[in-house]
Amino acid sequence: MTQPISLRSDAKTALLTATSMGVRLTPPNGQPFHTATTLNLQVTSAETNVVSVSSYLGLPVKVLSKFVEGSPISRLIQDNLASRHISVEGPSIPQGDPWGYRHQFNLADSGSGSRGPRVHNDRAGEVGRTLKAEDFDLDRIFATEGVQIVHLSGLIAALSPETGTFCLEIARAAKKNGALISFDLNHRASFWKGRQEELSAIFHEIASNTDILIGNEEDFQLCLGVEGPEAGGEGLTEKIDNFKGMIRNAQKTFPNTRVFATTLREVISVDTHLWGGIMAVDDQWHVVEPREIKVLDRIGGGDGFVGGMLYGILRGWAPEKWIQFGWASGALAATLLTDYGQPADEDQVWSIWQGNARVKR
Repeated sequence: MTQPISLRSDAKTALLTATSMGVRLTPPNGQPFHTATTLNLQVTSAETNVVSVSSYLGLPVKVLSKFVEGSPISRLIQDNLASRHISVEGPSIPQGDPWGYRHQFNLADSGSGSRGPRVHNDRAGEVGRTLKAEDFDLDRIFATEGVQIVHLSGLIAALSPETGTFCLEIARAAKKNGALISFDLNHRASFWKGRQEELSAIFHEIASNTDILIGNEEDFQLCLGVEGPEAGGEGLTEKIDNFKGMIRNAQKTFPNTRVFATTLREVISVDTHLWGGIMAVDDQWHVVEPREIKVLDRIGGGDGFVGGMLYGILRGWAPEKWIQFGWASGALAATLLTDYGQPADEDQVWSIWQGNARVKR
């Protein structure tokens, strides 16, 4: 029997995340980056992709980050977050010399047809790698003002030794003051190289305090050492059963975690995917078997899934609606050139879930 998930009722912030912001450069019309003569510029980070679902739908959202003083990129980022109705806290620090701090650049094309997208991250001098607990008044944020859900990402936890400690301090403050913790594992091999023991300890402590744990099969295996799906199983039913087995293994390792979730994606072509998801809430399973969706730009679809799921939890809906709204929020993000969903209202998201693409006048 699934018990309701309780949220702190007096919290000023519904959803909070910590992030290192950057910008994405994308050639128009699905062209490869190396052939581009024109680039579109947009603000991006996986963590703000997640929280934007809630911010566009009217919930109070806060981002903790760090900026480069006087940088036009910093100004672009802060103005963009304001346009998303997101409150921002974080210091601005001097760039230093011309080789000093800056925000990351994400060089990404969208792919086209049978040519898949390619993404190259340029993170040299990234200011977000210096994030630390001392940059923020965590007692005020968590104890006095209050937060309902904190969303943490393995991308930030593994970015540097400083950010790993930072994420641990946030998780500890959140747990102490009644906030739920959501953790998207987001394994990146290049971040973990030579740091396996250090990062394994950090990820295990965060996961041990987590209420909502998200990741694919590689994330659970490589970040947490959880036994993955069994080999084989080409059919959809077999694949889903294998994923359920992996989640059961994770439940044994992290018995205090209430919610486990993973997305299911099969790429038919760049613009046509099969999209689904699996979620376990206590001992109850909720599965969306993959359905065909059209894709304008796939980047951010998984973040949209997480964002929609967290929105459903914050709204106090029944668990089956969490994964439905998450599925549809991910599908919405895939129709947009931004990396994040910008729902006009809940009805727009539910129309996607229902398969209703008729004009609304």
